[in-house]
Amino acid sequence: MRTSVTGLASFLLSLALSMNAIGQAHKKENSKPNFIIILADDLGYGETGCYGQKLIRTPNIDKMAEQGMRFTDFYAGSTVCAPSRCCLMTGLHTGHSQIRDNLEIGQWDEYLGQAPLEPNTLTLGLMLRQGGYKTACIGKWGLGGPGSTGVPGKQGFDFFFGYLCQRQAHNHYPSYLWYNNEKMLTGNPEFSPHQKLSGDPKNPGSYKEYKGTSYADELFTDEALNYIKSHRDSAFFLLLTYTLPHLALQVPDSYLYGYRNLMDDKPYTGQMGYLPSQYPHATYAAMISALDEATGKILKALEENHLDSNTCVIFTSDNGATFSLGGADPAFFKSNGPLRGGKGSLYEGGIRVPFIAWWPGKIRGGQLCSTPYAFWDIMPTLAQLAHIEGPQNTDGISFAPVLNAAKNPQVHEFLYWEFSSSGGNQAIRAGKWKEVRKDVITDPMRSPELYDLSLDPGEKFNVAGQHPEIIEKMKEYAKKRIPTARHEWNFIHN
Repeated sequence: MRTSVTGLASFLLSLALSMNAIGQAHKKENSKPNFIIILADDLGYGETGCYGQKLIRTPNIDKMAEQGMRFTDFYAGSTVCAPSRCCLMTGLHTGHSQIRDNLEIGQWDEYLGQAPLEPNTLTLGLMLRQGGYKTACIGKWGLGGPGSTGVPGKQGFDFFFGYLCQRQAHNHYPSYLWYNNEKMLTGNPEFSPHQKLSGDPKNPGSYKEYKGTSYADELFTDEALNYIKSHRDSAFFLLLTYTLPHLALQVPDSYLYGYRNLMDDKPYTGQMGYLPSQYPHATYAAMISALDEATGKILKALEENHLDSNTCVIFTSDNGATFSLGGADPAFFKSNGPLRGGKGSLYEGGIRVPFIAWWPGKIRGGQLCSTPYAFWDIMPTLAQLAHIEGPQNTDGISFAPVLNAAKNPQVHEFLYWEFSSSGGNQAIRAGKWKEVRKDVITDPMRSPELYDLSLDPGEKFNVAGQHPEIIEKMKEYAKKRIPTARHEWNFIHN
């Protein structure tokens, strides 16, 4: 009996040593931090509870803010999808970036995508892959259609699943998605995401043709969960780009039931674009709650796979909330909070976005950061956190010291945006000052607007006439922009 016990003890000790060795090897192999960026689509500054939303429930995102750091003055790359994502991917603002508007390639029904990133572009994905990371993009891309130089596989990503073209992403029940370079049928019927209601608005059956059986954003979550589990033993970067809550108004009934009886809804019949919806307010709220539930699943998967302490998760949006179109009602939800404007404008509501950084054990919970940062800062920040070489040509600065609660971090002298649509608009933020110039292409002599964001975050009071010295300084900043072959027009300042 003594020999048996001794043998068992020896076996258990050997097993413990082996398990410890395996654990140490695993720890050594995955010593680099993982990164996940959850990028919402058209989610406004005020559409989550932690940013002041009262009607839409977002418990997982709110908890993420409680456990991490919430930024109050973080900015998207642009006021619409493609240029904003280009800034995120390249670390350059729209005065220097390749893509500065939603330039479409091909006809509306061909889904050829947007203007592609150029060959040999150093993207966020490529930088991290060169630094030893496995890289994946799941969701909406919008930086190059099929066969172009801009597809994810040619821009630093080992794996892609989702929409290549933003126009196809207007339908949350697509007939196919891209799995790397192959079309994957979803089982949904093919139908246009832009049509008017033909039946009785009060009859639920009139809306059945605008749904399918496979909801794209749920497919993205499933694929992301599989990716996390299958890559738990290697450093990875996951760019998870949901299409929520971008129009059209579509959501599975399981999310809709929680709001349908809480809001006084009138049917939207498609008269302002996109698809009809019997319950537009409830559907929009449910889409954001679906995004919140997906976020919760991602964080839970990290905990279940023991990756939460080694994974930095960022939650943000590509621009402000959409304007009153397609059944959306930003005024009803106060979607952009106290900020002026929304998607398509360079006022704060169009470019200031929710931004939360979560990393248990590394980022202390409940912190606020009011220092202005922007999408082009993410690339150098992740490089510093990963201890790899960052981009040499960048407009960004690292806010990694902020996440580590360092004192006196580096700050921007100024932040810059330009957007060529609607006559050409330009915005510059320098400290508390924000300049907005509208119609700079079609009406170059138009007077600029100036706002003191420390006193007037809603940009209600134009004080340009009182501070000519600030306007002169903004002119000097604006001269640092560089035209490209795609953006040959110039901003002329009076």
